[in-house]
Amino acid sequence: MDLTYTAAQQAFRAEARAWLAANVPAQPLQSFDTELGFAQHRAWEARLNEGRWGMVTWPTELGGRGCDLIEWLIFEEEYYRAGAPARVNQNGIFLLGPTLMEYGSEAQKARFLPRMATGQDIWAQGWSEPGAGSDMAAIRSKAERVGDHYVINGQKTWSTRAVWADWVFGIFRTDPNSQRHHGLTFILLPLDTPGISVRPIPQLNGLPGFGEIFFDDVKVPVENALGGEGMGWHVAMSTAGFERGLMLRSPARFQETARRLVQLYLANREAADRDPAIAEAVMRAWLDAEAYTLATYMTASQLVKGGKIGPESSTNKIFWSELDQRMHETALSILGLRAELLPEAPAAGDVGQWLDGFLFAQAGPIYAGTNEIQRNIIAERMLGMPRA
Repeated sequence: MDLTYTAAQQAFRAEARAWLAANVPAQPLQSFDTELGFAQHRAWEARLNEGRWGMVTWPTELGGRGCDLIEWLIFEEEYYRAGAPARVNQNGIFLLGPTLMEYGSEAQKARFLPRMATGQDIWAQGWSEPGAGSDMAAIRSKAERVGDHYVINGQKTWSTRAVWADWVFGIFRTDPNSQRHHGLTFILLPLDTPGISVRPIPQLNGLPGFGEIFFDDVKVPVENALGGEGMGWHVAMSTAGFERGLMLRSPARFQETARRLVQLYLANREAADRDPAIAEAVMRAWLDAEAYTLATYMTASQLVKGGKIGPESSTNKIFWSELDQRMHETALSILGLRAELLPEAPAAGDVGQWLDGFLFAQAGPIYAGTNEIQRNIIAERMLGMPRA
């Protein structure tokens, strides 16, 4: 793999860096798990779209720049370097967007992607159910076809961004006689449809980052099915590949955390060096973040050449989720008692973000399919081991 950037890629990086320097808000936005912060982040999505930076890999006619995945990685590096806001519409632009590109009709692409890019439509993910978490094949929520509509009944839980989102993409059982991964359909629903109700679920920090969605005789047009009736599992596995393997967690996110961790260690070195394991953990965090970056560039290069993301996406998901935990645990070890300060505490200064990040990192081995399930996938599909 040639790690030398071309002149065009270097010019692209310079353009992205200049735009971000001129447009990133001077003051951090409120958390998008609050109503005010959600609105602020929606406005930021619109600002990104004005500069055609909302999703650079999309075609120009849909608001993108027609970039390849290498350029996307370059943009992500500049985005995190600039301290730009987190993407409130990550479920849409990073997960559903690529899936629409692959499975959507031309009418669906024209209908959904431009509004997704501008932040007009923020998307929630509706996969998990009370009895079907990482085992999505156990989904029980039903969509019964009646003429040109589906009538949907059931419940989804742990739906990220659902409290203030506009739409949800979900998987529903359209064949009542089917079992496991057969007879499922991937359906797109506006959350203001009659019969839908959302109940907030608080995170560890008390903010409503998730929601439970209840469906009571909800009518949605058949044209809102993505990829065809009964193809839900196939479409969802493609989305899961983007979620676990590349798009949801770019390596720049972890490179920036590793950089901040090194700075934190250097600023507190005298106290940190009382425990020799801390310096080693900081070094390991930096090396692992760089290793993940190189592995992702390799994956992106393969995809640019026409390759596919397969079960190896599970190895990526385990690696970045556990790396995120280790980096934040190391930061809290460096900070000692100060690590208990929340960002809003008067004495927190710039250390409060580490506790926020630590709390969020605990979810990493759970969302996008638990790491236990990912290890089963690796054992069965990559190593050829018998099912336990």
